[in-house]
Amino acid sequence: MRRPFATVVVLAALFIVGSAWRKQSLSSHGESALPVIERRAPVFAQRSFDPANPPADMPPLGQGEEAECDSSFVSDANVGGRMRKIDASNATVTITQVKVALELKVTIWVPNRATQHVIEHEEGHREISERYYQLAGKIAAEIAAPYIGSKIAISGSDLNAEFRQALLQRSKDIMAEYNERLNPGPAQQRYDDLTDHSRNDRNAKEAAAQAIREAQM
Repeated sequence: MRRPFATVVVLAALFIVGSAWRKQSLSSHGESALPVIERRAPVFAQRSFDPANPPADMPPLGQGEEAECDSSFVSDANVGGRMRKIDASNATVTITQVKVALELKVTIWVPNRATQHVIEHEEGHREISERYYQLAGKIAAEIAAPYIGSKIAISGSDLNAEFRQALLQRSKDIMAEYNERLNPGPAQQRYDDLTDHSRNDRNAKEAAAQAIREAQM
């Protein structure tokens, strides 16, 4: 018996590069019409453990659990722009570039001498995460594209600080929407329902495929 698969989403906002980078980007390349999306290859690891002495970096098992699959969907958004001053305390910011880096990290934790059935069940969770990750680039591009060319009114005694804060907030907004839209949670829960958390004889691959279909309906 194991708890439902838990998706761990990590937000890692990158601080916006300085004005020198922005000026060079604009003068050398002009405004980018499309966001730049970097979808990195998934990183996978399988680790075994002694249930009587689990390693310190292992996520805690819930009551009745014997194994788990831990997934982290990571997104870093970097937003660039230019500022046009209206007066000493007011300006307009134009977003000129958005770069988004995406990553999926999956670790399967199984006890020593785990049965093949238990391992296959956790592999089903991994397959669901990787299937959703295949959509990550498309989703990130759809989210980021409308930001390019958008304008933000800023004001304050330190316009440079307000400029940086406005860009950083847009990066956070992009990542928050990405996390909301790329949500494998319902499919993972449905998979556990179909397999009764590996307690029945359902084929893991077939159950994972069914869970994905039903969750996307």
